Amino acid sequence: MTNSQDTRDILTRLFDEAIRAADPKAALVGHLPPKPAGKVVVVGAGKGVAQVAAAFEDLWGGPVEGTVVTRYGYAAETRRVTVLEASHPVPDAAGASAAEALFDRVSGLTEDDLVIALITGGGSALLPAPPEGFTLADEQALNEALLASGAPISAMNAVRKCFSRIKGGRLAAAAHPAKVVSFVVSDVPGDDPAQVASGPTVPDRSGPLEALAAIRSYGIDLPERMLAAIEAAPVPDPEDPVFARSEVKVIASAARSLEAAAQVARDMGLPAVILSDAIEGEARDVARVHAAIAREVQSKNRPFEKPVVILSGGETTVTLRGRGKGGRNTEFLLSFALAIDGCEGIFALAADTDGIDGSEDNAGAFADGTTAARIRDAGRDPGDMLARNDAFSAFAAIDGLFSPGPTGTNVNDFRAILVR
Repeated sequence: MTNSQDTRDILTRLFDEAIRAADPKAALVGHLPPKPAGKVVVVGAGKGVAQVAAAFEDLWGGPVEGTVVTRYGYAAETRRVTVLEASHPVPDAAGASAAEALFDRVSGLTEDDLVIALITGGGSALLPAPPEGFTLADEQALNEALLASGAPISAMNAVRKCFSRIKGGRLAAAAHPAKVVSFVVSDVPGDDPAQVASGPTVPDRSGPLEALAAIRSYGIDLPERMLAAIEAAPVPDPEDPVFARSEVKVIASAARSLEAAAQVARDMGLPAVILSDAIEGEARDVARVHAAIAREVQSKNRPFEKPVVILSGGETTVTLRGRGKGGRNTEFLLSFALAIDGCEGIFALAADTDGIDGSEDNAGAFADGTTAARIRDAGRDPGDMLARNDAFSAFAAIDGLFSPGPTGTNVNDFRAILVR
């Protein structure tokens, strides 16, 4: 197969297999805890949490109650667990109400009760709960500043945990003395469960020092009052006895999804390699590195022999420079397209595994050596559009967007490059 549509079909099949590998029902099997003497309460947040809640209900085989919150348009049908919807990536009043609803669900529990916490990526924005004396508007302003900063997810979450009543393990602390079992679908490089959704049920040792260092390193401009609150934030200690009965299980991750996609490529007769499942950095810069590798393979048959599928995952970032449309995966692809402009035999897909990339309704886009030229033929300047963070419009102009819709899971970025 050599034409563009056939290549898109191959890359789409690899993406689909990555999503199947993160299917919540398959991921939960074998991880369920023993049934408690008391009741079972489900809480959770994230862009894939409704599907995980539905899968848990099907597998549990007993009575449950609870509340989870997901992004608008990402709900799934559940029988006993209430699914709320709120705004992502910037929090709204519905998210603030959802955070209080989760606190209500875990209050007044006993040591005979079991809390099942379902945590997937995107939960940070879906659970705004600013410290006492601050408002939702303050948390919205903080989130917008973080998103525009280009800081990696670990740095952003260090700040978020110090400006919250629910993140950094605080929801689990509120559930004490009940046992808390957290099932985490990881969308962060390295699969640290404390980083997913800023760890509402998973405390870690990062605190004000790490938060303030991140603010300085990435030039995040915050009001003095907010900085003072972050500096004075009391951070839950992972060794605190309230967490003694907590268990945390990462049930799906980018690593497992990339391995599944690699196997499907091999089954199709295409050798596959995984660069890393934990790549971070500015999307346009990461793209140029990937493009250099692809060009080296195409022209010199190194460091891999062609044909080959080159896979990678992780979470890149975008520093906002303009007012265009898009997300980190479309920005990656536009930079990649410019870097392989005119090269034959290189094809790529970059997409967010939750089905939505940034501000629009696409997951990502496709690119090859003709992409930049076709954007120019459509009357656009791809370099200028990259400078203005307008990658969505660039790919929309040439029918290059990839829009599978919400996938029901989230294991971060998926990148597949096919070198013929």
